[in-house]
Amino acid sequence: MTDYAFRIVNVFAEEPLAGNPLAVFEDGRGIDGATMQALALQFNLSETTFILPSVRATAHVRIFTPTFEMPFAGHPTLGSAHVVRSLSGGDELTLEMRAGVIPVRAKGDVWTLEANAPQTRAVAASHADLAAMLGLGTSDIGGEPLWVDTGSEQLLIPLASVAAVRRCQPKADLMVKYGSVALPGGGSRAMAYVWADVARNDILARFFFPKHGAVIEDPGTGSACANLGGWLVATGAARPRTLTIAQGEAVGRRCRLGLTVDAEARIFVSGRVIELGRGMIKL
Repeated sequence: MTDYAFRIVNVFAEEPLAGNPLAVFEDGRGIDGATMQALALQFNLSETTFILPSVRATAHVRIFTPTFEMPFAGHPTLGSAHVVRSLSGGDELTLEMRAGVIPVRAKGDVWTLEANAPQTRAVAASHADLAAMLGLGTSDIGGEPLWVDTGSEQLLIPLASVAAVRRCQPKADLMVKYGSVALPGGGSRAMAYVWADVARNDILARFFFPKHGAVIEDPGTGSACANLGGWLVATGAARPRTLTIAQGEAVGRRCRLGLTVDAEARIFVSGRVIELGRGMIKL
């Protein structure tokens, strides 16, 4: 049997038992894709990552949810970068992922990634359809919903008020009907990211996805934060702009995410990473 070291880190965390948890395997060599997927299901966190050598970047990172591999995700990128730095040093790294090579840099334990340039497409569902999907009224839809992809395509729905964000009670069957997108390896997944302004540069956000017929809420979604930057670019919002996004309030795992869209429309997502523990798996 072989020992494989892993770490548990919390991303977008302002204290040790907050943020979005992530399992990071320090060296994924010798673990095939099927076993990586099984380990992600074993940990049953939002994502589990595996660090591998790369000829294109500082490291190659594979990202798995409990049910499928992802081309890119925000909190796994920042959390994996934190572990890569502890293994090899350096506050400026590049991580090779299925979505491309992602630049990442650190200031202390606050990490920032630069997302890919956004691609967008229109949403076929009506405002009434989307409101029904979220358990809201049509007047609660606050702007133009869009599909946005800065590495992982997602459905973004701006809401008219913070109260509407807090009232959301999504319906799993309607999420599958209106919020599904094809996965690169086959199959599909459904999701919705909603938000509203709390103040000029402060946002409250929530991210939902169906799993086994139930609706799950993610505490801190860096890929959706990056896609919010893409939504701002696509809808002609003033630039540069820096936002603080609060997420995880409803599930008791408060997260704080930073989003900057600079004058050139580059998108940056940031958050603090706190290492919580280490362990070993025998396979």
